[in-house]
Amino acid sequence: MTGDPLKTSPLHDRHTALRAKMADFGGWEMPIEYPGGGVLREHTAVRERVGIFDVSHLGKALVKGAGAADFVNSCFTNDLRKVEPPKAQYTMCCDEETGGVVDDLIQYFKAEDEVFLVPNAANTAEVVRRMNAVVPQGISVTDQHSDFGIIAVQGPRSVEVVEALGLPTDLEYMSFTEADWQGRPVIVLRSGYTGEKGFELVPRWEDTPALWDALVEAMQPYDGLPCGLGARDTLRTEMGYALHGHELTMDITPNMARAGWAVGWKKESFWGKKVLEAQRAEKTCRLSWGLLATGRGIPRAECEVKNADGTVIGVVTSGTMSPTLKQGIALVLLDRGAEEGDEVVVDVRGRDVPAKVVKPPFVQVETA
Repeated sequence: MTGDPLKTSPLHDRHTALRAKMADFGGWEMPIEYPGGGVLREHTAVRERVGIFDVSHLGKALVKGAGAADFVNSCFTNDLRKVEPPKAQYTMCCDEETGGVVDDLIQYFKAEDEVFLVPNAANTAEVVRRMNAVVPQGISVTDQHSDFGIIAVQGPRSVEVVEALGLPTDLEYMSFTEADWQGRPVIVLRSGYTGEKGFELVPRWEDTPALWDALVEAMQPYDGLPCGLGARDTLRTEMGYALHGHELTMDITPNMARAGWAVGWKKESFWGKKVLEAQRAEKTCRLSWGLLATGRGIPRAECEVKNADGTVIGVVTSGTMSPTLKQGIALVLLDRGAEEGDEVVVDVRGRDVPAKVVKPPFVQVETA
């Protein structure tokens, strides 16, 4: 950390009024949980009903100009040509030399000359810097981090809540539309980071508080809750979704994270393609797995994973107590040769916690 003051979202006053527990997320002061039940209560609300999350700390950047879509496609891993506007797509920004993941992000394909990017909070400036270092003449890449808020509406009743605001909900997964709410522009994306049916709403920064208030009111009939980023983490871990800085890092490539589905291997080029193709062919790198604790204990990030004879075979990248399963779960990197069903142990502060190798997701949800 540089010692700079933490940035705050356009909903900071709403969180403090609710006495949320706040913490640093990528240089932004954001809510971890709210009083009255905390992470468990909020997690359950999303799995069973509906919850809303302030994720305005996520980055925003705009790539604009003739050939913008082709330029973006030459930088990032996924193939933007597999979709057409107005569609969004998960992708990764990799390092050209190592194949490590600088960031994972969502790219909103608005038009051939306009792509809106949503990187992670702490990585936005670096993604924009790397793009501007090679951007062709006639195309601009601008950081719009504080121009827009983002509110995620997640859970089985999310459709009713969004519809109550008069916003469109009849969207295919990862499709978006530019809508109007009370005369204010809002992007509505059918997506989310919880596994549940949901939407991500992107209003202008100054319109975000009014939209939040309307969502809070609209979800009351369904016993919905404002949710902090603590519940967002337990929800995504149950689904096996990667978090940058944990499952994806400059040392953990898309191949290791089993994120090859988000790589356009047939594209002519993208940053890191050659090194990632070589790693993919060698088949020697560690791979991501899930672990389900079979004994008492909660695996945590950086805990070592050992086989029956005590040999270290991997490391935990994320771990938590699953509120749904009431068991410890983890995402881990394991040496090649690990198989589903293997019995292992996790060294949790010097105590061996038995666990079983599994394939995420840890829970099944209905997203249709």
